[in-house]
Amino acid sequence: MVRSACASRYAARMHGVNIQIKRLRASAVLPTYQTELAAGMDLSADLDAPVVLQPGDIALIPCGFAMALPPGYEAQVRPRSGLATKFGISMPNAPGTVDADYRGEMKVPLINLGRTPFVVEPKMRVAQMVIARVEHAQIAEVDQLTETRRGEGGFGSTGVGHAPLRDPRC
Repeated sequence: MVRSACASRYAARMHGVNIQIKRLRASAVLPTYQTELAAGMDLSADLDAPVVLQPGDIALIPCGFAMALPPGYEAQVRPRSGLATKFGISMPNAPGTVDADYRGEMKVPLINLGRTPFVVEPKMRVAQMVIARVEHAQIAEVDQLTETRRGEGGFGSTGVGHAPLRDPRC
């Protein structure tokens, strides 16, 4: 593989986290980065036979491996953009979170939001997994919160479908 000078410098600065993987079935494809600067690793279906997702169907697709994340990390499981945009295949809980203390088989819930049946084939790349640091928050109960310009404005309170109308720092 030929690396650009920029990609090589970036890769040298990147640091990794060690994740222990246990293959549960010999046929499992382990998580893999498809390019050197990819944020997510592809997760592949570990199936004995194809699974047909009719429009609106949800199926839990096994990946054939379990893993141990170190404390302070999570795995975020996300839909693959190509499956979503071409076929309407997504995840009903996107992004899904895998906690550091989970040791069961990695499975991906897929939903067919498209208009036609979709076939999940054995070894098909079905989702992406991004490893991210997490912090545990310290909860402090208070009688009053600090005030902000937005206040209690909720869904849609800052507008919809337009560029910001003003500098949010003002």
